Order: sequence, then structure tokens, then C-alpha cells
Amino acid sequence: MLWEHSAKTTDLLKRMNAFYEEHIYPNEGRHHEEMNAFRRAGDPWQPVPLVDELKVIARKAGLWNMFLPHAHGDIEGISNLDYAPLCEIMGRVSWSGEVFNCSAPDTGNMETLERYATKAQKDQWLEPLLRGEIRSAFLMTEPAVASSDATNIQCSIVRDGDEYVINGRKWFSSGAGNPRCKIFIVMGKTDVNAPRHAQQSMVLVPRDAKGVTVLRPLTVFGYDDAPHGHMEVLLENVRVPVSSILLGEGRGFEIAQGRLGPGRIHHCMRSIGAAERALEMMVDRLQSRTAFGSALSTQSVWHERIAESRCMIDQARLLTLKAAQMMDVAGNKAARAEIAMIKVVAPNMSCKVVDWAIQAHGAAGVSGDFSLAEAYAHQRTVRIVDGPDEVHRNAIAKIELAKRSAITGVGAKAK
Repeated sequence: MLWEHSAKTTDLLKRMNAFYEEHIYPNEGRHHEEMNAFRRAGDPWQPVPLVDELKVIARKAGLWNMFLPHAHGDIEGISNLDYAPLCEIMGRVSWSGEVFNCSAPDTGNMETLERYATKAQKDQWLEPLLRGEIRSAFLMTEPAVASSDATNIQCSIVRDGDEYVINGRKWFSSGAGNPRCKIFIVMGKTDVNAPRHAQQSMVLVPRDAKGVTVLRPLTVFGYDDAPHGHMEVLLENVRVPVSSILLGEGRGFEIAQGRLGPGRIHHCMRSIGAAERALEMMVDRLQSRTAFGSALSTQSVWHERIAESRCMIDQARLLTLKAAQMMDVAGNKAARAEIAMIKVVAPNMSCKVVDWAIQAHGAAGVSGDFSLAEAYAHQRTVRIVDGPDEVHRNAIAKIELAKRSAITGVGAKAK
């Protein structure tokens, strides 16, 4: 199954690639130095000047908010299939998505607001997010429970007159460390006695609301991911107006499913870009280094790894495109098997390719002089975020069992 890029995507790809050649790749060293300077000064949690400069250029170039699946105001919508190759390019450089206002968790949060928020909520939060004036965070995961099952969450959202009172502890709240983060989307329980998937709700909580405390940044393989960050957040008797709820009480699980489908495939698109970049770095390194009298690229073990990397990357890309097309044509629910499959395949593939690239670089591969160690840390994390491999494999198996049972009449749906 093959696809040709639409005229719109072909044009955007051409302009995106040119932008990367002129502004992103040549400035990777500058970005690294600016972040190191902040760390030496003791405060990495601040906007990076380079990114702010490039945002202005990207916006003037028409490379801004390219992720929205539906038209909003003067922003044209884009299909998942059309967005896939653009998102893949952004995955090649970990920090580059923000330049185009297309970085997580803002993309998922903006899609959530566009789909489920009231006009007043959109005016207050979505519009400044689309303009790139503020950032956001999504607070679902909790340290005290197995959050791969979202029905486990314990954060309470209790109505008190015209307000909701929120109490809970969240962690790995990506984006909450950014000083421009102004709004949290918080998932909690409004009715513990309701049916299992109707207990949860989502509310909008201003970052500066009384009772909100960002306790600490959580590292991933030693990386703090500043200024983005994955924070532990304490919510103590936080009060927000009843009008802050999204869609209504008991609709949180429904919203989460609607949000996480596109979020998962975006992760996979970026994983493919990271793997593609790692393969390029692997090949360049092998061709430039000599050991035992010959170039490393002449060794058969590296021929095997290069070939296997190309096969795995292209396989993952095709599965991603298939999932994207199904989401566009049949909807996220109908594409749930394909989304689950690619969420397993893409990050596992990327981990392997990046690992081989690290091996090709030797000690340099695990150092901070190259981007590979950081890329591996991120790709390994993607195997957990938005549902771990085990959850998605379980979902795939249930779908396969049900399909076969419907044909043969043998067996029962897995529980």
C-alpha cells in the first residue's frame, strides 16, 4: 500500500526541508550551548533565545500550527496522512517542533480544546496557545497508581457550589516546567460511584491557581528536558469555576481517548524521524572511521545493521501511514488496532536503530557531544508514554481474538 503526497504536503515538505537546512541543523550547536549556559547559571527553566528567534521566521514562512486536523479560524486543517511526513522531519531534532508551534503536549492540548472546549474556554486558552504566547501541560499520570489504566487515577474533583475543588498528586506532567506554561488540563474523578469509565472528568486549571505546587522536575535517564520538563505537581484544595470543566462531568475518559489517539501517532511519526537521523549518523560515522586497517563500513556486521535499520524504518513508516489514513477515513475508533500496532512498532524500532548508531560511535555515542544518547532516552520513554507496549499489545490481541471468534463462533472475547 503506497501513498503519494498531496500537493499541499509536497509544498510544505519542500519548505520544511529548506527551513531545516538553513535554520535548524546549522543551529543545533548554538541550542546546545544556550542550554548549557543556562545550566551553568543555575536556571535551565527559561525560554531558549534561539527558539524564540526561529519562531518568528517560521511563522512568516507559513510554517506554523500545521498539526490541527480541522480548520480553525484562518488556520487550515490538515489530515493525519498529510501531517505524518512533516511531523517526521520534526522528530529529527528533538527541540525543533516548538519552532513551528507543533510540540507536545501543546499539540494534543490544542486539539483537545478545539474539539471539546466551549467558546469561552477557547477564547481564554486555545487562542493564545495557537498564537504561541503561552504553553500548556497535561496532568493525568499519578505516582501512587498504575496509570496505564486511567481508571485507577485518584485525583479528586469535587463540586462545591459554583466551584470544583481539586486534590491530587500528578507526575511526569510534561510541559509544566516551562515558564510560559499557563494552563493545565487535569484529569480526575468527579464520581467514584459512577460506572468505571464515567467516573473521570477533565478540568482546566490555571498554572498560577492557589494550591498548585510544582514540586520537582523528574529526570529521564538523567535528562531534565529543560525548559520543557516532566514535573511532579501537587494540587491541594485548588478551586476553579464550574465553567472550567471540559465537555461535562463523567466525560474525561472519552476525552482522553480522543486526545491520545492523535498523540500516539504523532509520537510514532517523530520516532521515525529520530531513527532516520540516527541511521544517517551511523552511516557517516562508519564511513569516516578506520579500525584494524579498514573502514568500519566495510565490516559485514555493520552491513547487517544498516540494512536491517533501513528495512525496519520503512516498515514502521508504512504502518504509520496506514494508521494515519484509517484515522482520516474511518475515524480514530476504527483505527484503534493500527494505532496500537504502530505505537508498539515505531518506538521499539527507533530504540534499536539509535542503539546501533550509538554502538557505531563508540564512547562518543554515549557522550553529550552527539545527540544519540538523548535520542535513546527519549525513544525508550516513548515505549511507556501514552500507554506502555504491554497495554497496546493486549488491545491488539483482544481485537484479533474477537475478529476470529466472530467468524468461527469459537471462544469468547478476551477480558
